[in-house]
Amino acid sequence: MKKINVQIVEDHKLMANSLSKMINESGVALITGIYYDLKSCRKGIAKGIPDILLLDVELPDGNGVDFCAEILKSIPGLKIIMLTSYKEFNIAKHALYNGALGYILKNSEPEEMLAGIETVSRGNQFLCEEIDIMLKNNRDEEIIWLTDIEKLVLKYIVEGYTRKQISELLYRSDATIKTHWRNLFVKLKTRNTAQLVKKACDMKYVF
Repeated sequence: MKKINVQIVEDHKLMANSLSKMINESGVALITGIYYDLKSCRKGIAKGIPDILLLDVELPDGNGVDFCAEILKSIPGLKIIMLTSYKEFNIAKHALYNGALGYILKNSEPEEMLAGIETVSRGNQFLCEEIDIMLKNNRDEEIIWLTDIEKLVLKYIVEGYTRKQISELLYRSDATIKTHWRNLFVKLKTRNTAQLVKKACDMKYVF
């Protein structure tokens, strides 16, 4: 039986290598590419389109949720599974809205991950059990969860600090703050800083 051609976009090398080893040894699929950022993924996919792309949400040069929509415009038939630690309702819904066929947590059992790869390869949607239950239980509810660092970044954005100033205040690189800033856009479903500030105040994320 022909193995499923899978490529991975994951910035943590240990995680990427561990995942690659598990998938290759399963007999179900074969890893044909590992990318640690979106830039290298764009170049790699241009040389060979996989059956499935396992895509992380948070990456050094952008977020996978936005990239999902971007890459599907140029490669409509590409099947994407979000592979992430994020358990947030709005991020999962946004990823599915942007065209992802699967959403699997990184701590899922190998059997569940392989089942997801097989299911999505057939063109069917697959959600790991935890996400499936969450979406069903909160079908009509908006849930937005922020990490502690995201709350701090949002607080400084609302107070008018620049990205450079925030990176100095939090002792983080400019690229890291940029990623958190973009994640806030995704989580609060806003398109620019003005909308972000307004929604943060309206929803009492800052006072």
